[in-house]
Amino acid sequence: METPKPAYHRILLKLSGEALMGQQGFGVDPETAARMAGEIHEVHDMGVQTAVVVGGGNFIRGVAASERGIDRVVGDNMGMLATVINALALQNAIEKCGSPTRVVTAIEVREIAEPFIRRRVIRHLEKGRVVILAGGTGNPYFSTDTAAALRAMEIKAEVILKATKVDGIYEADPKKDAGAKMFDHIGYLDVLSRRLEVMDTTAISLCMNNNLPIVVFNLNVFGNLKRVVMGEKVGSTVSRAASGSGSR
Repeated sequence: METPKPAYHRILLKLSGEALMGQQGFGVDPETAARMAGEIHEVHDMGVQTAVVVGGGNFIRGVAASERGIDRVVGDNMGMLATVINALALQNAIEKCGSPTRVVTAIEVREIAEPFIRRRVIRHLEKGRVVILAGGTGNPYFSTDTAAALRAMEIKAEVILKATKVDGIYEADPKKDAGAKMFDHIGYLDVLSRRLEVMDTTAISLCMNNNLPIVVFNLNVFGNLKRVVMGEKVGSTVSRAASGSGSR
């Protein structure tokens, strides 16, 4: 019997910084990082070219910092540095699983990571290395969601896999509304018009303009990343073809 092939050849996984905290209130939980690394390694071991964009919210968020009196540009720069810390922690965990990994940053920290050079990143992927993209876009006022959309298009990823703490995209906050329905598929314009908190509007617009699908899924369910990569119906898909939104 022929082994099923992955649905995607090259993916970009978007991880929030908070996802690395586990049950802690701050920083990186080594056990959580190891679990995530194991799932990334499993997908990479299937021959899927894997890039990861990681946030920095487990240390600091630029917007939140600016609301507390820190200059917005300074706060965003602090947030970009936080993503580098998370990238190094994730690199360490993934390499312990056995997958070769490179950390690439949009801000220059040559002693610990490579600068982002598009062709070099694509070459790393082709050579079978997991690439962790840190530093956001390298500019203030842009989120790591926007960085994920931008990098996915630059490296010609086939899909953005947005890892969250919930099963997918809901019409309302499921913690506040127990009857809220989850969308199987939803269009970009519907996400924007309904103001659903999937990714920020800049990221959604970039994906819409370049017809790049987004799959939102729960990374806390073991094996979900592999299921998504294999093409199973997991979570919610955002795409142009899904303007007639279906929910369950």
